[in-house]
Amino acid sequence: MTDEIDIPAILQRTAEILRPQLARNPLMIGIHTGGTWIAGYLHQMLGLKEPLGTLDISFYRDDFTRIGFNPQVRTSSLPVNIDDRHIILVDDVLHTGRTIRAAMNEIFDFGRPASIRLIVLIERDGRELPIQPDVAGASMKLERNQHVKLTRTGEDGGPETLRLSIQEVGA
Repeated sequence: MTDEIDIPAILQRTAEILRPQLARNPLMIGIHTGGTWIAGYLHQMLGLKEPLGTLDISFYRDDFTRIGFNPQVRTSSLPVNIDDRHIILVDDVLHTGRTIRAAMNEIFDFGRPASIRLIVLIERDGRELPIQPDVAGASMKLERNQHVKLTRTGEDGGPETLRLSIQEVGA
């Protein structure tokens, strides 16, 4: 299933869809970790001048008490004031909608944006909250125990590539 997904083509198509939005001087924000990778590629492709914003939604999750403390918590960084700004929020996979809800809660703790557009690489079934992407690169139907994992390779001087894999959880 993941062999059919051409990530560079999806990123190029997404950049072209977003290009008309550049007149609104948007601020791009990626959700750690996969969303930050995707946002980094799009940020570069679109030639955005302002730094890329990043969010770590670990403390905003509604399942925080169930999953416990995440030892890899990163800091969130929104490099400019977001009041009245048009935000392009980027994540790798939209599944239940809970990550996006947490990200929006955190964004609103920083200020009140004019709008938020949601961009995801993969939209999969299993939505629990009424959250839909403005742009989704590809859609997948998976079993309940399957999850999409995005990994980045080539960080040691080689060309970077993003790869998708399907993982069985609890099998």
